[in-house]
Amino acid sequence: MATRSTIAMEFADGTVQQIYCHWDGYLEHNGKILFNHYVDPYKTRELIDMGGISSLCNTIEETKQGAYHFWRGEELRVEKFNDFQDYLAHHQYEEYEYILRKDGHWYVQAHDDAFVMLKSALADAQDLIAQEETEE
Repeated sequence: MATRSTIAMEFADGTVQQIYCHWDGYLEHNGKILFNHYVDPYKTRELIDMGGISSLCNTIEETKQGAYHFWRGEELRVEKFNDFQDYLAHHQYEEYEYILRKDGHWYVQAHDDAFVMLKSALADAQDLIAQEETEE
């Protein structure tokens, strides 16, 4: 079963662009990859410019293999918003929403909760996993 997500970027001028990702949107996969491999805004821009993707990989080259525009010849689809408030009001909602804000930090919204810093969400998820392992 797919865990759908979106990946967005807020640009220096305040505009926001968003793409769809079909597989593995959960924190332990897409969250970790974005946090560890897409902190460079230029690399994130390359990712956004590909449009919707099947799955996120550690590199642009690997991810491009699953980009719908390249892989299946589909129309390039990137959602565009005037600013962060427009994004909040009209963005595509999926199970996980990731956004690289212009402050240089990744944020995540899981299952319609509030946006939180991705770093904190990953730490909380790791703590939960460790707790579950000790209870077993």
